[in-house]
Amino acid sequence: MAEKQDDRKVTPRSQDFAQWYNDIVLRAELADYSPVRGCIVFRPDGFAIWEALQAELDRRIKKTGARNAYFPVLIPMSFLQKEAKHVEGFAPEIAVVTHGGGKKLDEPLVVRPTSETIINHMFAQWIHSHRDLPMMVNQWCNVLRWEMRTRIFLRTTEFLWQEGHTAHATREEAERETLTMLEVYRAFVEEYLAIPLIVGRKSAAERFPGAEETYTIEGLMGDGRALQCGTSHFLGQNFAKAFDIKFLDDQNQMQHAWQTSWGVSTRLLGAIVMVHGDDQGLRLPPAVAGTQVVIVPIYRKADEGAQVMASARAILESLENSGLRARLDSREGLTPGFKFNDWEMRGVPLRIEIGPRDVASGEAVLARRDRKGPEAKSKAAIPELAMRARAILDEIQKSLFEQAKAAIASQIREFDSYAELTKQMEGEGGGGFANVYWCGNPACETKIREETKATCRAIPISQTCATGNCIVCGQPAAERAYFAKAY
Repeated sequence: MAEKQDDRKVTPRSQDFAQWYNDIVLRAELADYSPVRGCIVFRPDGFAIWEALQAELDRRIKKTGARNAYFPVLIPMSFLQKEAKHVEGFAPEIAVVTHGGGKKLDEPLVVRPTSETIINHMFAQWIHSHRDLPMMVNQWCNVLRWEMRTRIFLRTTEFLWQEGHTAHATREEAERETLTMLEVYRAFVEEYLAIPLIVGRKSAAERFPGAEETYTIEGLMGDGRALQCGTSHFLGQNFAKAFDIKFLDDQNQMQHAWQTSWGVSTRLLGAIVMVHGDDQGLRLPPAVAGTQVVIVPIYRKADEGAQVMASARAILESLENSGLRARLDSREGLTPGFKFNDWEMRGVPLRIEIGPRDVASGEAVLARRDRKGPEAKSKAAIPELAMRARAILDEIQKSLFEQAKAAIASQIREFDSYAELTKQMEGEGGGGFANVYWCGNPACETKIREETKATCRAIPISQTCATGNCIVCGQPAAERAYFAKAY
């Protein structure tokens, strides 16, 4: 296996970011291509990240009052056609089942691209009185959208996600829920995944089909392109009217419900790679790492091995007893150098190295993945390793966020000149976030998109800036907005 070490090298980020990304995902064994175009296979290390992410976000979602449910993957075509903007928005992406059991179906079935329609059909059966509200459900599932240009995790034909759907008695309550979930997402991505964000609402052109308002959390990847990391939608009464979701209010009057929907997907795994990864491989935030600490025993002679392995197993037990996710690398026939490179590729946050001299001195070496050079390594007494490892993992979580925060700050620029904005966005790479005054006119937004390929990523919700002039037309503009090239 050692002779394959060179195969694990990756294309430098600065040379070809897209190839670097693919190299990392494949060689860190997060995922692989499937025989079905646009679909991927999650390998155990990649799925472990999704499981950790899912467990933590699920806990946070349930704290808001939502409960998990599950709805069918097949949706009658007529359901999508009930909400005009919704079906128009998803029409190019849907996959349709026309035959089943060897016979043509009476009505075609759509493989769910999202579940608003099927869930709202059921809401109409379940909601009758204001006492039934709020109704708040979430589901973890797969969806299918027929993407033309795919990339592992970021944009695949089939992907995994969670989608929440709620119904409320008043507009105010639904709007509050929309912003509550936006904050849940922001806190989760920044605190747990260590990815700094731009938060705001979408422009009308970028809204979810059928929504009155869409709010977003946007990250900036290592190549200067934005990635939408999650969205929360205020749906108003659009779906309630289309699906006849009515309730008797406390004044004995029939009303349509007010609704929201919100979701994040496995594209967050891609964000982790692109925000934190380097030329040596992944750098996983400890909170989400499937393996937080790996122990690498080092010895040459057989008589040394028994003693070193005994100490390594004792360290493993102490780490696991302290609640850490740890592994012992007991693979034979591989050099320590290969193992170090292998675990760095896989992004394990902390490595413990122990050899005969360490056993004799009662110490072990700790090597952290977030740093390079001599400052990445330290020593600790073997009985104190679990406590020291936990402290270092906390430091690494904070360190990765601060590094990413500095990176995004260096790529946010304010522009007052359209020529300067255009120049910044030139070329095939990203251009970072452009913070500009925009009058809100769709024509100005379209001009930026067509001439620079940058789209409106987010309009900050609370703005204290003075009125300025639109960067495109020069007319008065009350708000600033973030534009960027995006995945």
